[in-house]
Amino acid sequence: MNIAIYPGSFDPITNGHLDIITRGAKIYDKLIVAVLVNVDKNCLFSIEERVELIKRVTKDIKNVEVLSFDGLLVDFAKLHNSKVILKGLRTMSDFEYEFQMALMNSKLDSEIETVFMMTSSAYSYVSSSSVKQVAKFGGNINGLVPDELILEVKKKFN
Repeated sequence: MNIAIYPGSFDPITNGHLDIITRGAKIYDKLIVAVLVNVDKNCLFSIEERVELIKRVTKDIKNVEVLSFDGLLVDFAKLHNSKVILKGLRTMSDFEYEFQMALMNSKLDSEIETVFMMTSSAYSYVSSSSVKQVAKFGGNINGLVPDELILEVKKKFN
């Protein structure tokens, strides 16, 4: 079975993330969305909330599993019998950062490959940070996050 890991904070999941998940699920037998527990980050949503929100918006994609993790990504990949880390890219700055991470992961485990997927142009400007910024000041986040999560995001700022 060809299993890929799609890691991230997903705080919150955006339509750009969902685009990568949907397209990645068409390529791999199983796609594990790995939600990072990052104690150094002040997240809007708890790890449990983020996992639940992603499960909600991916429930109709049968080969997607959503799990949380902490520690090294390569260890998580090995634990789940995956040889592929799938990373979404929006910009050249994303590439520079993700390329460094890919090289480090390769150094840690040369059996695991990082595959980069360009986001659809419709979402190339969308990030979780920008969604939070817009929502914080009462701006319209329609089209930035899945429709069923708009109220969840707005509630965090009320």
